[in-house]
Amino acid sequence: MCARYPSAVSIAETNAESTEATAGVAGNQRLTNGTAALLFALLAVEGVTIVALDSMLPLHIFVGVVLVPPVLLKLASTGYRLLRYYRGSPPYVRRGPPALFLRLLGPLVVVSTGAVLATGIALLAVGPGDGMVATLHKASFIVFFGATGLHVLAHVRGVPAEAAADWRRSTRTPGAGSRRAVLVASLVVGVAIGALAIAYDGAWVHGGDDDRAVVVSH
Repeated sequence: MCARYPSAVSIAETNAESTEATAGVAGNQRLTNGTAALLFALLAVEGVTIVALDSMLPLHIFVGVVLVPPVLLKLASTGYRLLRYYRGSPPYVRRGPPALFLRLLGPLVVVSTGAVLATGIALLAVGPGDGMVATLHKASFIVFFGATGLHVLAHVRGVPAEAAADWRRSTRTPGAGSRRAVLVASLVVGVAIGALAIAYDGAWVHGGDDDRAVVVSH
């Protein structure tokens, strides 16, 4: 009986598939880190508004709403990586899971981020007032600040280079254009929704209540 050996064509096809799969992992990482860099910039602006909330409340509301689409994009890219890993996709398994500390911290980051954004949007709907929603917003922000701070410190050394790679001609890889488009689209959609929120929410932005800043301050 003659042994069957893989043909040159089948080997080439296998290598091509392996290379494409590996590129997919790298592309996922670049999208995740690019989104992380955008979120860091937006959160820095949001942090500045908290210091002077009396005079910067409209900007605080605007940036808070702008954050929503990039946050969803970050959750999608990170969740996709974890799904592929736990389903046994070879290139994602070879890359390995995040560090144990980050895997334990991740759910807290996700839940606190969702809570602070959801309660912030809820505050826009219910209007000024020192009620349960305002209390939950402040409490969730405290948890969010601590969890996200640790998350940022764990990634701060690797994110800048990865985030910039798709924007430099010399370091672009296949899919860079699509990743840039998705990232920019998340920001554009966020800006559009934020502008609508400012135009709609007269109670907070145009009401002139002296105590309004107290309710949403963290």
